[in-house]
Amino acid sequence: MALRHLAETGTIDTIIMATDYKTNRDLFLEAIETTQLGVSIIPMATLYERSFGKIPVEHIDDQWYAALPAEHGQSVTPLYLVWRKSIDLLFGLCGTFLLLLILPLVALLIRLDSPGPIFYSQPRLGYRGRPFLIYKFRSMYIDAEQMGKALWSRKHDVRITRMGRFMRATHLDELPQVINILRGEMSLIGPRPEREEFVVELEQSVPFYRCRLMVTPGLTGWAQVKYHYGNTNRDTLVKLQHDLYYIKHQSITLDIFIMLKTVQEVLLYRGI
Repeated sequence: MALRHLAETGTIDTIIMATDYKTNRDLFLEAIETTQLGVSIIPMATLYERSFGKIPVEHIDDQWYAALPAEHGQSVTPLYLVWRKSIDLLFGLCGTFLLLLILPLVALLIRLDSPGPIFYSQPRLGYRGRPFLIYKFRSMYIDAEQMGKALWSRKHDVRITRMGRFMRATHLDELPQVINILRGEMSLIGPRPEREEFVVELEQSVPFYRCRLMVTPGLTGWAQVKYHYGNTNRDTLVKLQHDLYYIKHQSITLDIFIMLKTVQEVLLYRGI
């Protein structure tokens, strides 16, 4: 009864439970008994979520339900829904004005840098898996994907043009997505929309990956401001942890924090 002794002597006041009932029944029951002595028990997954702002989907085992956000619409208040709609509309209108303002100059620079179209569109999966076309300023040379095969974008990718590197670093290439926001296909804040080919591939190896589709995808998001750009399954897993945390804890405060961090990333030239 080592735990009980530690609790009785005041040596411990909190137990972090990283095991379950089936793994070590006696230890589990002993830990439960210490609650009568004022000791708090916190599941490891809960502590991890609070400390790092992400959900450890690869370590929750039979507590899988802890990784799943509440059904969208039940976890948010009417006030928050009004807030989301308002910032989407405001940013969509202001972003469209900015897009029209800089379009002549950006279009000229893109065409002078490399031949090809000014805009680039690509199918992505949106809310509940509905496909839509995402719009960007073209940042790569034409025919960047040989034989039409989907390829991850990499750091220092040779397919990216000189103008493209500048636009990606400042996230200027994403500005045409204000059209997607006004059309309701995207929001200002949410998980980044992914290509169907990658979703099908990733959901085979990354637990709960399709849960990202529970909400409308965003131009920026918690994963974007908390984690660097990545193109490996490990990077995808970490970003998913952040995305699920955001879906589970959506709030006006969290949205404001993400917007401020996004502005900081743009001003400090920290894009991919």
